[in-house]
Amino acid sequence: MAGHELLTVETRGGKIRTQVYKGGQGAPLVWLHGALGVSGWEPQLQALSQHFTVYAPVQPGVGLSEGLEELDDVWDLTLSYLELFDALDLQQVALVGHSYGGMLAAEIAAMAPERVSKLVLVGAVGLWLDDRPVLDYWAATPKEQAKATFHDPQGLVAQMAAAAVPTEAKARNDYLVATIINIAATLGKFAWPIPDKGLKKRIHRIKAPTLLIWGKSDGVVPPVYADQFAARIAGARVELLDGAAHVPYLERLDAFGPLVTEFCR
Repeated sequence: MAGHELLTVETRGGKIRTQVYKGGQGAPLVWLHGALGVSGWEPQLQALSQHFTVYAPVQPGVGLSEGLEELDDVWDLTLSYLELFDALDLQQVALVGHSYGGMLAAEIAAMAPERVSKLVLVGAVGLWLDDRPVLDYWAATPKEQAKATFHDPQGLVAQMAAAAVPTEAKARNDYLVATIINIAATLGKFAWPIPDKGLKKRIHRIKAPTLLIWGKSDGVVPPVYADQFAARIAGARVELLDGAAHVPYLERLDAFGPLVTEFCR
C-alpha cells in the first residue's frame, strides 16, 4: 500500500502474527476491514493519513496474518485486538470499522470503553432484524452481491472492483480462492449464519462518541440497522449518504473522508 509501512506484530507469545499497515501523522486511528480483507482500502486510508497516524491491521487468517486457529469466538478475537493495541503501544484510539470490521469495532468499544476515544461504524453488522435480514453472502449470486454492494452496479467504483479481478485463468483462480478464505476466516468463523453474537447485550457499555455512516442504497446491511445501532448507543449520530451503498468510503470518498476526519479530530 503506497505510503504505508507494513509491520508484522506478534502477540500471544508469537502464536498470532498480524500484518499492520501504518502511515500518516497525528493522533492514532485504527481501521478495521470488512470480510473481504484489504480490497479497496487504499484511497480512504491515504486520505485519513493526512490527519492521523493510521493503523490498518489485517485479521489473522486473512492475507499473510497468522494465528486464526488461536481464536475461538468473537470475544477471543476482540481480546486479541486489544492485545495488538498493547503491542503497538496504543492506549486510546479513534476506531473505524466497516461492515464485519464494524462489528469488531463495536465489540472492542464495549469490552474496553477506555481504549476508544471516538467510534465510527460504517455499514456495520452485529445486530439482527428478522424482517430485514443482513445479506447472506454465501447464498447470494455475484449479481446479487454487486447490486447490494454498489449504488450503481455498472458505475465507476463497481467497474474498478471488477477490474481488480485478474483475467488470466490461474491468477483469477488464486484470487477467488483467497477471497473465499478471507470470507471463511471472518464471516464464516465469527458471524455466520446470523451476525448476532450477543453484541446487543453489551453495546450499552460503549461510551465513546459514535458516528454511524451508511449508504442509503446499502443492500448488504440495510440502513434501518443504523437506527438500531443509534438506539442502543447513547448520543450516537447517523449520517446517511446519497449515491452510496455498502462501500460509502469508495462511492462517496468526497463526503466520507471529511465526515470521519471532522468527527475524529
